Amino acid sequence: MDRDGTEPEAPLEGPGQTPEAAGRIFGDRLPQAVRYTELLATAGVQRGLIGPREVPRLWDRHVLNCAVLAELLPAGVSLCDVGSGAGLPGIPVALARPDVSVTLLEPLLRRTTFLEEVVRELGLENVTVLRGRAEETVGKLAVDVVTARAVAPLDRLAGWGMPLLRPYGQMLALKGDTAEQELTDSRAALTRLGAVKWSVIGVGEGVLVTPTRVVRVEAGESPGGVRAATRRARAARAGRGGGKGGEGAGRRGGSRGRR
Repeated sequence: MDRDGTEPEAPLEGPGQTPEAAGRIFGDRLPQAVRYTELLATAGVQRGLIGPREVPRLWDRHVLNCAVLAELLPAGVSLCDVGSGAGLPGIPVALARPDVSVTLLEPLLRRTTFLEEVVRELGLENVTVLRGRAEETVGKLAVDVVTARAVAPLDRLAGWGMPLLRPYGQMLALKGDTAEQELTDSRAALTRLGAVKWSVIGVGEGVLVTPTRVVRVEAGESPGGVRAATRRARAARAGRGGGKGGEGAGRRGGSRGRR
């Protein structure tokens, strides 16, 4: 007990020993993955991005759970992690797949500040941090894959994510035990948003004790439907004559967005 009669704060518990599976998933980028997990356990907790009780299970429940999403990605695709928060799943995916160009899209300044610091410290040249909301980014960014984790119910998430896709792209949402029910409840909305196929799949089998459950939504020729097409056309007209920019603009390993 301190002199003033209060109990001293207990030191933050660490994320524990690095699992063997981490080496299999991250390969020569394992040191960066270890450092990212340490940053989540320290600065991430201190800034309110990760709950203190999650620290002992950061590897299994968060970092590896997200990293196995890389199994579903074709070579060399572009990806936007919507509502990236502390960088989950975007940063683990970027570490596992350096061939994938990842944009971390997040509206809150305190979170983008953390993400910028992480990207800079880890030297992630395939990652861009973008501050903004998905609905404000339609027509300014178009990617092959949209990812999200614990952001919103599937129908609302699709309304934000599908318009950011290129034709025939896919949205991958980590949904856990609610996946099937959310998919059933969202089918009408997905159809309106230009989806042509959807399914629930497990990834990480043979690597994780509990595979990650993912809702995969595949887009057709017009992702996001009519309204998104209108917004993209409006943004394209506004961008003509405005200099360089457009889809995927911005420097790697850095950030852009409103301040």
